[in-house]
Amino acid sequence: MSVGIVMLVHTALGRAEQVARHWAAAGCPIVIHADANVPRKSYKAFIEALSDLPDIKFCKRHRCEWGTWGLVAASQSASRIMLDEFPQVRHVYLASGSCLPLRPVRELIDYLAERPQTDFIESATTADVPWTIGGLDEERFTLRFPFSWRKHRILFDKYVQFQRLIRFKRRIPNGLIPHMGSQWWCLTRQTLSAILDDPDREKYDRYFRRVWIPDESYFQTLSRQYSRHIESRSLTLSKFDYQGKPHIFYDDHLQLLRRSDCFVARKIWPHANRLYEAFLTDEAGAMKKTEPNPGKIDRIFAKAVERRTRGRTGLYMQSRFPVETRENGLTSAQYSVFQGFAELFENFEIWLTRMTGARVHGHLFAPDRAEFSEGQTVMNGALSDSTALRDYNTRAFLANLIWNTRGERQCFQFGPGDNQDINWDIAKDPNAQVSIISGAWAVPLFKSNMNFAEIRREAARLQQIESKHLEILRSSWTKARVRIWSMAEFIEAPMEPLQLIIDEIGPVQGTRSLAEVPRMSDLTGFGQFLQNLKNQGMHPYLMGNFPVSQHPQSTQEPPRKPYLVR
Repeated sequence: MSVGIVMLVHTALGRAEQVARHWAAAGCPIVIHADANVPRKSYKAFIEALSDLPDIKFCKRHRCEWGTWGLVAASQSASRIMLDEFPQVRHVYLASGSCLPLRPVRELIDYLAERPQTDFIESATTADVPWTIGGLDEERFTLRFPFSWRKHRILFDKYVQFQRLIRFKRRIPNGLIPHMGSQWWCLTRQTLSAILDDPDREKYDRYFRRVWIPDESYFQTLSRQYSRHIESRSLTLSKFDYQGKPHIFYDDHLQLLRRSDCFVARKIWPHANRLYEAFLTDEAGAMKKTEPNPGKIDRIFAKAVERRTRGRTGLYMQSRFPVETRENGLTSAQYSVFQGFAELFENFEIWLTRMTGARVHGHLFAPDRAEFSEGQTVMNGALSDSTALRDYNTRAFLANLIWNTRGERQCFQFGPGDNQDINWDIAKDPNAQVSIISGAWAVPLFKSNMNFAEIRREAARLQQIESKHLEILRSSWTKARVRIWSMAEFIEAPMEPLQLIIDEIGPVQGTRSLAEVPRMSDLTGFGQFLQNLKNQGMHPYLMGNFPVSQHPQSTQEPPRKPYLVR
């Protein structure tokens, strides 16, 4: 007993001819249906090319459009000829012109001969189907679908809405429980003939003609009426992405297809010469005889779907950017933001670089330029220090900086004088570690030679900006790791916060305690400076309780009880 092949062909007729000859060489009779959309000239040439093969038939042509009845009608017509013309056929295998046998056809014949009364067709009830795309599962059987989803999308959607509005519901023929599954099946002669010769076939055809995507439900439902034994799986490897579109296999999928142990795979790219040569000519290199197991490569496909839908952390693509929440994280690695440290400590950036080995930048969002480390004007990935380019999309600027320098810890300074458009992005980024000495922006004003009236106005502006920034960092939406010290609190015991910062970033060569500390700016008279601001009507509250006579502790001398992380 042989296996009959029903081929549905609509494009790449040269490849379809090549595969048909491969089936025929193994003794399989073939019935081919060519889509009515195929030009007559191409169709005649296709028939002529296969005219030397005796066991190849062509059936009546139907117009086959995705999701419509034409695909079922084509399968019916070809199957009818197969049963009538080739009585020796025990199993009928439905394939397409883009299907490619992965194992010697003789193995498939032997496999089916050992299971003479088993139908291989994916068939599950709508309640058990997790893969439906588009929100139509039960409704595809209870509503009518006279319009093409691809050609007349608006009419399709409007008609569905109308039927829902009037609560229209079709009656499912008695005795039928709708099932769904892959279009590609392999049925026994007994089951297939029972479906085609059913006295109620006209009623079933009339019902399924207006079901959405009937090629995935007609045979899947009716086979349950007649089959002695169904294995609810397809012998054809066919994978779909998250949008319901089939994966296309290319030359570089050769080893992946070998690992699947499947008999047939679709969809094969017509120009995948390496695949066609490997599987249609290399009998010796064929896969070992084993049970088909497409699950072996499911992990790879799941990873591909995740890569396509979520992407790599901190790397954007058109399908996810700039839609918020669709990105897989704002940035690709952890980074540190310091506010107030460069103002309070002399050469803070140099000291932090020496202590941690990280790349420490200045104010990346400064109003005049992005202050890259070591005075660079261009960073990795041709990232410019231009404010115009940076401020066009501050979020993309930060994401690109972290991505382009991945593997190297990035640190930068921030303050109320910088561009504040990045505030919320940093606050909602779990990779951000933000350390703030509130009110430290007043130190440069304290040391400036500006008129005091100008200092007061500038202090009021900067304090208002920083206050709003702190509100953002304290909001319930913040995911960054945030530490905030008032200036008075920080300078009272600076060693402990500095040690925390070093430990958080990761010290060089495993050093756990501070071998050296940065020099703090001379703040003699700073308390009186704050009091003068108060006297002029500006209340500098972000610095904390800073007495007029306070002399801050110098960090040049170690504290009496040095802070050690254990």
